Amino acid sequence: MKFLDEAKIYLKSGDGGGGCISFRREKYIPFGGPDGGDGGRGGDVIFQADGHLNTLIDFRYKQHFKAKRGTHGMGSQCTGASAEALIIKVPVGTIIRDDADGTILVDMVEDGQQFLACKGGDGGRGNMHFKSSTNQAPRRADPGFPGEEMWVRLEMKLLADVGLVGMPNAGKSTLISKVSAAKPKIADYPFTTLQPNLGVVRVEMDHSFVMADIPGLIKGAHEGHGLGMFFLKHIERCAVLLHLVEIDSLEDDDPVSRFQTIEAELAGYSEQLAQKPRILVLSKADLLGEEDRQVVLSWFKERLGEAMPPVFILSSATGEGIEALVYHVGGMVKQWRLKQGKVGHALEDAPTRAGSKALRDEHAPSWQDDDDDDDDDDGVEVIWVRE
Repeated sequence: MKFLDEAKIYLKSGDGGGGCISFRREKYIPFGGPDGGDGGRGGDVIFQADGHLNTLIDFRYKQHFKAKRGTHGMGSQCTGASAEALIIKVPVGTIIRDDADGTILVDMVEDGQQFLACKGGDGGRGNMHFKSSTNQAPRRADPGFPGEEMWVRLEMKLLADVGLVGMPNAGKSTLISKVSAAKPKIADYPFTTLQPNLGVVRVEMDHSFVMADIPGLIKGAHEGHGLGMFFLKHIERCAVLLHLVEIDSLEDDDPVSRFQTIEAELAGYSEQLAQKPRILVLSKADLLGEEDRQVVLSWFKERLGEAMPPVFILSSATGEGIEALVYHVGGMVKQWRLKQGKVGHALEDAPTRAGSKALRDEHAPSWQDDDDDDDDDDGVEVIWVRE
């Protein structure tokens, strides 16, 4: 499935049905009077977050969404039927903006959450409402009121607790494949990862977190170079960043400079990313001996000083250091959730457009594992349990 995280679409709620001009005509009732009914309401346009969706690709082929209009009123004071609401499903984590001024209308952060984007027009009044002492037979009815219309921009941001960043070929995809059921493409050349990957990592039976792997960053990424700049927004919601730096050879270019280059790109993109807690992960350590590892560590300590984040040395090939990293990150995520006052993800509050209201369904998402992991695209593959 292709990955698309932005779309622009047109919304139009249904017009209200017109009121009816009708008069009661029955035997022995010569002056029955007006009995024209009201028109029905037009259909609303409602967005609904769906946890089974992970891309906005469907909006590439359809950009116009129009709800049906209400039925016209009828005689015998019969009100026309209201049109059904048009439900537009979007992935969880989608931000909906007014395309005219960029205002955030809503942030769809919960599975099943609903948002009323365009309210359907009210039905027109039938002629029974216009009867008066001076006008016993009114021949007047209101047309239905028009529905609301607008262009909106959809921006999808992945909901993840932990984000993996680093230069291409730093071992990010290999790490996420080892600790979760995610199956990203892995190869020995740069820019193998072309789109974000999500994996669920279960630390203990009652605690798990979501990890996101984005394409590798290069110098100038925040200015549009490479692929990573287009996907940095997907780690803006993360509580912790894991910065992977490969140390497969001491003869290679300076690993400290590579670390500082990526940190500069994160700061250039967003101050929010620059301030996030992070862990320095020295990957591919199985290719170095213990003495060489200590040499690399000394380089980081000398040049970073007090700004040096916590360091983990690991090898995804041998599994060295992975368990300790998972438990440490799991503890950081748990503390972050407690600080946010939420059991699950920290959900951002977003203002809604004046005149609209958000419709929310209480739904607690849960992660479950399958007995067969051969063809799973998500879920839990590796469970770390202290013995």
